[in-house]
Amino acid sequence: MEFDLAATFGDDYLYFYEESIDDGHSDDDTAEILGRLDLAPGARVLDAPCGYGRIARRLAAAGLEVTGVDLSEPFIARARADRPGPAGSVEYHVGDVRHLPVAGPFDAVVCWYTSFGYYDDDDCRQVLGEFHRVLRPGGTVLIEMMHHDGAVRHFTAAPEATVFSRGDDAQVDLVRFDPVTGRMETERTIYRDGAVRHTAHALRLPTPPEWVTWLEGAGFSGVRFTAGGGGPLELDSWVVVVQATA
Repeated sequence: MEFDLAATFGDDYLYFYEESIDDGHSDDDTAEILGRLDLAPGARVLDAPCGYGRIARRLAAAGLEVTGVDLSEPFIARARADRPGPAGSVEYHVGDVRHLPVAGPFDAVVCWYTSFGYYDDDDCRQVLGEFHRVLRPGGTVLIEMMHHDGAVRHFTAAPEATVFSRGDDAQVDLVRFDPVTGRMETERTIYRDGAVRHTAHALRLPTPPEWVTWLEGAGFSGVRFTAGGGGPLELDSWVVVVQATA
């Protein structure tokens, strides 16, 4: 299943997920990231992919030197138009996480809100290799993802659908999970403003042992897992935070 970036992460995405990426949730996400990284003011952080900069500008406002990279030109344009406070700095680049257009060295790389796994396995491992390349020795990678086990146990399988509604508009997802490839495949139909649009995407959900193998293969060590928001990772956890040292 080919990943259509513009269709998957465009205006419809911002519209239907607005509540979960609003200021309150973005502030909470940033506080969690800062707490996990415990970086000194002026530390260099890469946010990749950064979307429209909702976390990058908050990290910058907290006093960090932030670089954001995203493949979506509209998202980067929006990020550049919304500057952070004066405490830190942020710059944005249009680029592919498989071939990062930056050199580092960074103290930390942040990949948040299930922004990993939209490519085949070789490319996913290449992304991790790029994260390692731009980190200083001893730097930290921090990845927040949908947890394989919790997602498989709880997702709504096709032909049943998961529906997100907003007023008279709806986003309808038919989801299948392939246990051989570890990929969650979504056929999405958007009903909005009287128009109908169809998109499709697949998301690779590594198991914790796969995360360890992939990260160690990319040069990382000390791989550790917690549940989203903190606490131990459990079978039913929807979100996993993966942290490792370069």
